[in-house]
Amino acid sequence: MLPSRTLSVSINHSWQALYEWIWRPEYFTKWASGLAESDLRKEEDLWLADGADGPIRIRFTPHNDHGIMDHWVDTGSGSAIAIPMRIIANGDGSEVLLTLFRQPDMDDERFSADVKWVMRDLKTLKSLIEG
Repeated sequence: MLPSRTLSVSINHSWQALYEWIWRPEYFTKWASGLAESDLRKEEDLWLADGADGPIRIRFTPHNDHGIMDHWVDTGSGSAIAIPMRIIANGDGSEVLLTLFRQPDMDDERFSADVKWVMRDLKTLKSLIEG
């Protein structure tokens, strides 16, 4: 088992409307700076991009009625990194939750830096939606 942290941000927008706005993979690059260093390019059922250490392949959960936005990032190391993501109702607004798993090669400092990066990205998403 990998240690994990579930990070979240509250957004003043209904969860269904928020999901419909942001579920498309090509929207991720507007707010998720940690995902890729280039625009995403679709190739069959995968999305390709440039990552910090070279080309990456990303698989996204298809559009659904449950606010699930899971994705898997393959950096070419042989195994994909799972990134569970959900949008759920929080009163009249939404809660966006993303679980970050500490990878076996990460030390405490690197994992802490990733947590801070993801929180910065979630706050960017909030700013984009709320203005």
